[in-house]
Parts: sequence; structure tokens; C-alpha cells
Amino acid sequence: MKALLDQNNFLKPPKAGDIVEGKVIAKERGAVFLDLGPWGSGIIYGRELKEAKDTLRNLKVSDKLLAKIVELKNEQGYIELSPNQAGKELTWEQLRQKKEKGDVIQVKITGANKGGLLAEVSGIPAFLPVSQLAAANYPKVKDADSGKILKELQKFLGKELQVQVLDLAPKAGKLILSEKSKESGKIRELLKKYEVGQIVEGKITGIVEFGAFIKFGDDGLEGLIHISELDWKIIEDPLQIVKVGQKVKAKIIGISDDKVFLSLKALKKDPWEGIEDVYKKGDKVAGKVTKLNPFGAFVQIADEIQGLCHISEFGSQTLMEEKLKVDKIYNFEILEMRPAEHKMSLKLVE
Repeated sequence: MKALLDQNNFLKPPKAGDIVEGKVIAKERGAVFLDLGPWGSGIIYGRELKEAKDTLRNLKVSDKLLAKIVELKNEQGYIELSPNQAGKELTWEQLRQKKEKGDVIQVKITGANKGGLLAEVSGIPAFLPVSQLAAANYPKVKDADSGKILKELQKFLGKELQVQVLDLAPKAGKLILSEKSKESGKIRELLKKYEVGQIVEGKITGIVEFGAFIKFGDDGLEGLIHISELDWKIIEDPLQIVKVGQKVKAKIIGISDDKVFLSLKALKKDPWEGIEDVYKKGDKVAGKVTKLNPFGAFVQIADEIQGLCHISEFGSQTLMEEKLKVDKIYNFEILEMRPAEHKMSLKLVE
């Protein structure tokens, strides 16, 4: 705010766009006049008067007021002023300072859409994206169904949240908020007592299409178990392995800034260990097709062992889909074994 006002010191004449401070010298039905010192008199009228009516209503003669210069000199010789524009500009400046300092502000949620929550900060519309919600408020919706996400977000209408300014663009009128950023420092401190490889016990708090959230420790920290870390076998739905409220033990496999990643399968016996004693290159095996992708077919050879019959073995996806059907059993030949990478390449035996 001080930087904006310093533009208008007595060492240089004001210009359009500057914010100046003046003293009210007269209030009329259609105008308010301000004394701007050595620079003459200012006037607020027309659209600017209408937009600032709430601000001007209780203003008395001799009161001081901040306003933005709209026009340096009009036909009547007055400097045209806008209190409303000055207020917005000063508000943006205050928000910029809050962003730099990391100040926490409290906002009331006024609306919701599929992307996040809507709020207002000092009269400026603001947006709180889903990705910037604190872990406790993140909508843990299975299959990332947008309708279900919106339903969860609508529960916040009328509630107040503590947030920080994540990003702002005054010219575009964009103000982005973050709830989780205010927790980042605290979470980083709490995570210092944990390390990769440590085993923790917790409770599944939510399930989404890409994995499951687990709350662990006395401090209520929450981490993610990615779908690929739930089990050694390939699964399509995390609900095949865990349920909300279930207590589990998990291994910390990664800590990055204020995020922690865990694994259930790391505590289970690796089914690929010693597989070379059971299967070898050139072996003929029976397998059930579990999934068809543009790059090939996944084939279940044993309970937790799946191989890939690459699309190149068929020539095209259409030909592959003609020859293979999901849940059907076919005979395959093992072309390559890479146990360390948990990979097995197969060829259809016709």
C-alpha cells in the first residue's frame, strides 16, 4: 500500500492511474469534491460515484479518502477520481503482500464446481482448487467421478476455511487459494521423525481410482498408497485389496517435501522370487487373459504372476481382439523372463 501511495508524493505531479489521498471539501447530489493539495481539486461523479456509493455514503466534509486518478483533467478542469478502483488496487496489493509473507486468511465458501471451491476475499472472487485442499478435506471419491466430487465439495458451502494466497493476477482478476500450503511446514516437521523403510500402522481413510489414503502415527499424518503398491498382482480396483476403516501395516517407500508414499506389497512376499525354478524361456503355459490394451494383452499365468503378450505378436489391436477374449484361457510360450523387473513376455500358441 505504501508503495502505491509513494508514487504520489509532492516531488512529482500525479498521472492517470496513480492513487492519491484527498480531503472531502464538498458533497453534492451528483458529485463529491476532494482537495488534492497543490495538484488542485478532484471530482467523483457519474459511474464512479454510483460504484462507490456505499463507501461515500457516510463520508463527511474534511474526511480523507483514497482514490485512483481516472483522468488528469476533465472539461471542467477537475481531476476525475475513482475510489472503487483505488480500493480494488489496494486490496490486490494487500493480497500480494499476504502471499509474500505466507499469511493465513479465513474465507467463507460461497460455491462449488467440479474443479474446486469458490470464495471471496475483500470483495474479490477467489478459487480454491480441489488439488489445494488439505488432506482431511480432499474428496476421496472412487473412480474420480466428477458428480460425486461435486457432491462432496458442496458440503463446504457456508463453512469457513483457513487458506493462503497461492497465486494472483490482478489484471486477469484471478485469485487462487490453497488450504494445504498452510499445513506444509507443519507436515514437513512431523515427517522428520519418519524415514524411508520404516513400517507404520494406520487406518485406510479413503479410496480413489489411483490408490488409497492411509492415516498413521499419533500426529494424524496422511499418506498415499498408490494402486501399484497395494499388491504384487495387477489390480483394477483398490477395493479388491482394502476397505475404508481397515487397519493395515505399510512401509514408507518415499518422502518428498510434505508428501509421504507407502506400500502394502513391500510387506508381502514377492511372488517373482525364485520364479526361474518354476518357469523358463521356451516353456508352454496356460494363461487367462485379464486385460487388453493398445500395447498388448495381460495374461495371468499364476495367482500373482502376469505376463504380457505384446501387440507386435498380432500385428494390430483389431487382430489381437479377434484372437483373444478377456477371461478366456489360451496357451502361450514364454519368450523372455525378467524376474527382477517383474516382467514376462509371451507368445500365443495357436
